Amino acid sequence: METLPAAQNDMGVCDAFQQYAPVGKPDAMNAPHPAKVAGIDSTVPAPAHTVAPAPGAPGTSTAAANSANPAHAAHPPGALLQDRLAGWVSDLTTLHELTERLARTDGLDAALRELLRAGAALVGARRGLVVLEPDDGLGPDTTIGLGLARCDLGHIETVPRGAMPYGTLLDTAAGLPGGKGEVVRPDLLAEDGLDPRHREVAARLGYAASYALRLSTDAAGRLGAAVWLYDEPAEPSERQRHLAGLYVRFATEHLARLLDGERTRACMATMYEELLPSRLPRVPGVQLAPRHRTGPRGGGDWFDALPLPDAALGLAVGSVTGSGPGAVAAMGRLRASLRAYAVMEGEDPVAVLSDLELLLRLTEPARSATALFAYCEPPLRRVTLAGAGHCPPLVLGERRTEFVETSVSAPLGMLACWEAPSVEFQVMAGETVLLYTDGLLHRTGDPADRAFARLHQAAATVPRALRTDVGAVADHVLRAMLPDDLDVTGGAEDVALLAARFD
Repeated sequence: METLPAAQNDMGVCDAFQQYAPVGKPDAMNAPHPAKVAGIDSTVPAPAHTVAPAPGAPGTSTAAANSANPAHAAHPPGALLQDRLAGWVSDLTTLHELTERLARTDGLDAALRELLRAGAALVGARRGLVVLEPDDGLGPDTTIGLGLARCDLGHIETVPRGAMPYGTLLDTAAGLPGGKGEVVRPDLLAEDGLDPRHREVAARLGYAASYALRLSTDAAGRLGAAVWLYDEPAEPSERQRHLAGLYVRFATEHLARLLDGERTRACMATMYEELLPSRLPRVPGVQLAPRHRTGPRGGGDWFDALPLPDAALGLAVGSVTGSGPGAVAAMGRLRASLRAYAVMEGEDPVAVLSDLELLLRLTEPARSATALFAYCEPPLRRVTLAGAGHCPPLVLGERRTEFVETSVSAPLGMLACWEAPSVEFQVMAGETVLLYTDGLLHRTGDPADRAFARLHQAAATVPRALRTDVGAVADHVLRAMLPDDLDVTGGAEDVALLAARFD
């Protein structure tokens, strides 16, 4: 194995992978390469620089055979075996490294871009695009380019679909002749039947050849197609095409898993949106602004606002334990129940939460929840609230930024009988009350005391010019608490925020 480094330097694909650059000039790209690893494709012909020893005539001496075949003399059998073995090892290493990089992607967009970059290195191209069109029709449908600006993709989309390689791959239901899932066009501008618009776009964008593969497996179905573009007439070698095919088959399975996750998250987000109020009531003297962020698996954080008799207004935020469809469904039931109790006895927040706790304990004994309900009288700018295991509201205005002192209480469902005293406080004209779930604190990744201090600082630093706009206040607080809108804790924390500004 002493010749392994030298053989790897001769591989081309391994060098291209390390630099994510084409394996060589188009005229050099078609040069023969070492055979691939045994067990991957034993039918790939041996490369030209690895010549099998020519059989000598009967009675011919070894020296005579070597003199008749100088290549054989220059490459003894042991060196030939080492050279071929180095090629196999290099191919395996290349595929392993590329698939590892792809497997580390956790988003559909990132995986598609990684697929384009790795494929370009394997086939020796500089640019490309991938068209995602799942054959089940459920989407999402998207087109992503490598080395192509948005306007370049727009030009490509003006070409008739049937004239593009991806159109040929995606619109041929029964497969291409011979059962191949690839389209090789080594010299586009020399083709007699090339579509005029395709010729014009290729000349404008400066590509002269293309190689396309369908993203399809028996298990995943047809997901789309990837096309790589060459600046000059060229085509990948048989070895490069085989490596690209192996990689694309793995990539298709990975994309299928990410696609299922993406669809699940989209479904959860839609269900979450439908269970939350689509519009809030308009009550004189109060401006409302809700904000929420859904966790990756969907959770049970919610907000609500409803008009009550005597020109009053009920505000609520809460969360249920767990994540996923079960938590979202429980959130919907809890929110609907609280609305009913608020209409019947909203002026007494303690009674509202006591009824809610009894319902939760009887119907869902294995689940707990937190909730905060506030009974607001806008004409008097008076707020009466009670909380069950929930974070205290924050009041911000021209002269103060402070948390409302509330009694400590266990979450709903944690005690045999829940009850805690309510708190009443007065709001000045122009002040805003922030109700929020604990996800706002957890997603910062800070300890509780630092998270509360961070929230206080975020509210205190709202610019004076924005304080008259309750929506701008809510956005400023969210940006200060979650600057990248990322869940740094890696959990499934939702965030619900409800801002109410009193005139």
